[in-house]
Amino acid sequence: MQDYINKDEFLKLLKLANLNKKQLAEISGIPYATINNWGYRTPYPIFVRFMLENYIKTKACNIDDEIIIKAKKYDELMLFLKEQNEKS
Repeated sequence: MQDYINKDEFLKLLKLANLNKKQLAEISGIPYATINNWGYRTPYPIFVRFMLENYIKTKACNIDDEIIIKAKKYDELMLFLKEQNEKS
C-alpha cells in the first residue's frame, strides 16, 4: 500500500467534500502553507484520504439525519392534522 495519494485523488476528494484548501486547513488544524505545499514540495500524505473520506461520510450522514428529522416532523404534523379533523 502506498503511503501517499496522488494529486488527482486529492482534488477529487476535496471536490466531493465541497472544500477548498483553505477550508481544509481551517477544519483540520493543518497550516494552509503545509496543505498548499502538498504535491509540490512534499507528497500528499495518505491520512488525507481517510480524513476526507470520513468528512464526506459524516456530511452525508448529517444530511440523512436532517431528512429523517424533517420526515418525522411531517408525519407528526399529518397525524396532528388528522386528529384535529376527527375532532371537528
